[in-house]
Amino acid sequence: MTRAMSTDELGELVDSLLRPTVLPEAAVVVLCLAVAWVLVRLLRGRDAQPGSIWFGEGVIDGVLFPVLALLLAMAARWFLQGWLPPALLRLVVPVLMSLVVIRLTVRVLHRAYPQSTFMRVVERWVSWVAWIAVALWITGMLPLLMTELGAVAWTIGNSRISLRNLLDGGLTAVLVLMVALWVSAALEAKLMQATTGSLAVRKMAANTLRALLLFIGLMFALSAAGIDLTALGVLGGALGVGIGFGLQKLAANYISGFVILAERSMRIGDVVKVDGFEGRITDITTRYTLIRALNGRESIVPNEMMITQRVENSSLADPKVALNTVVQVAYGTDLASVMPQLVAAVAAVPRVLSDPGPGIQLSSFAADGLELTLPFWIADSHNGTGNVRSEVNLAILATLNRLGVDIPFPQRVLR
Repeated sequence: MTRAMSTDELGELVDSLLRPTVLPEAAVVVLCLAVAWVLVRLLRGRDAQPGSIWFGEGVIDGVLFPVLALLLAMAARWFLQGWLPPALLRLVVPVLMSLVVIRLTVRVLHRAYPQSTFMRVVERWVSWVAWIAVALWITGMLPLLMTELGAVAWTIGNSRISLRNLLDGGLTAVLVLMVALWVSAALEAKLMQATTGSLAVRKMAANTLRALLLFIGLMFALSAAGIDLTALGVLGGALGVGIGFGLQKLAANYISGFVILAERSMRIGDVVKVDGFEGRITDITTRYTLIRALNGRESIVPNEMMITQRVENSSLADPKVALNTVVQVAYGTDLASVMPQLVAAVAAVPRVLSDPGPGIQLSSFAADGLELTLPFWIADSHNGTGNVRSEVNLAILATLNRLGVDIPFPQRVLR
């Protein structure tokens, strides 16, 4: 009987779409979409942040456009229900609702996990489930399916759990987690854009807020699924045993991440060397630290390693780094007049610091000439050291050529 009812509903919907009254409905739908587009365009403005959750990259690929279109379509359906039989709007409303869910999921996951491949799979699954739910809703099969899912149930302790409860809990979990990720992403963006306070402290606060919001969202999802939260005490004990044996490394990395951010022994932007890899810290997450070398290579270092192993930090107390270069001049060179001019040439290089300023030393009486060592300091080693050393060497070479000073080189006579 229910199947026949669904078939009758589908046939009635197809017949209503073939009536002439569909044309005014189509005009109303187009008007709703146009008004939603104009409103989003006006609210977005010209200085909107690209990739935002509300507005997306353009005008119609954010969350706000389908939300406004859905509200306008529902208002039009309510207003026209006494004038026109709903036909096209019966299709448009569930389609827009599905589009809202998809856009919300995609935008929030992109903002929270921009580089995660697993989240791309989650996005595709959410899209498939949303469109299948729309198809079942339109054809009238959704109530039948939900009734059948509610009949498949089993008892765990004092709780009765059905497939419908699990489905409701899963949908609630997705919605709550999306909202939690949305709020955490917004708060993280505000914290990272702030100019007051340490960057490491703001990063730790953002990670803590995200973990707390996700935990609260998970509790809401479990409650919506009909799972007794008092049973989580047993689960917590089992989880503690699991952490003590199989997940101790993972737990150690998470705890080490908060320790690094709290004690500020390493900060984002520091130049460090760990396990033979040297580079600049670009991010500190709850599980790993991302280090980018000067040649563009990136190393993902577990936070536990940053705590238990020796780490050389060139920027902990002072970001200034000392470099030096060596040059030889011929014996007989007037060092008293040449050395001050070489120091002035090195000091004129843009990235060389004036405090402490560059110096010069007669470091050795080499076999072919007088060896001069020129130490100098820079404060932006994350921008590279080879390039600034090259600029210093070019300045020294230009000064020696201008003064007519020869750079000796070994010569051999073959007989």
